Amino acid sequence: MIAHLRGKLIAKHPNQAIVETGGVGYDVTISVPTFSELPVAGHDVALHIHTHVREDAIALFGFLRAEEKRLFEKLISVSGIGPKLAITILSGMPTLDMVSAIRGNDVARLTRIPGIGKKTAERMVLELRDKLEGFGAAPPTPAATPAQEDVLSALVNLGYQRAAAERAVAMASKSGNGASFDALFRDSLAALSK
Repeated sequence: MIAHLRGKLIAKHPNQAIVETGGVGYDVTISVPTFSELPVAGHDVALHIHTHVREDAIALFGFLRAEEKRLFEKLISVSGIGPKLAITILSGMPTLDMVSAIRGNDVARLTRIPGIGKKTAERMVLELRDKLEGFGAAPPTPAATPAQEDVLSALVNLGYQRAAAERAVAMASKSGNGASFDALFRDSLAALSK
């Protein structure tokens, strides 16, 4: 399968680039952010490629940044999202903003992307929330104390979203009751009920 393509950019459009390599012109589907960063036609270009094979077609999807390709591959793993919709999604929101929205369970923000309804956004959050490690703007998490880890685990086991539970434990820890499990747990629950 084709994983990388380097050659001369013959033509570019908001969703398509044609790259000539070794005398062959490859038609590559691209996102709007990739289109915006491509040089003018006639210059050399290198694209990270995802090759999508179906019974009736082989399609190439190209990205200037490896991180964008990785997010694309995560998106197409979500049920109901194919490669064309994934390109539309990547065109509708910057990569780091999307990662932040998925991690933060921000369905409303995701539904602002054309072609994404509430159910698709909810599936994106549900299926990708814990699979986006290593993507850009992951907030640095200070080392948690054993009591904080136990409270976080207890809150998640009670059914609270992990991101909300982490925020509540962080807020409760700032109040100075971080030493004992009981005090931290009560303060975290109080923070979640606000």
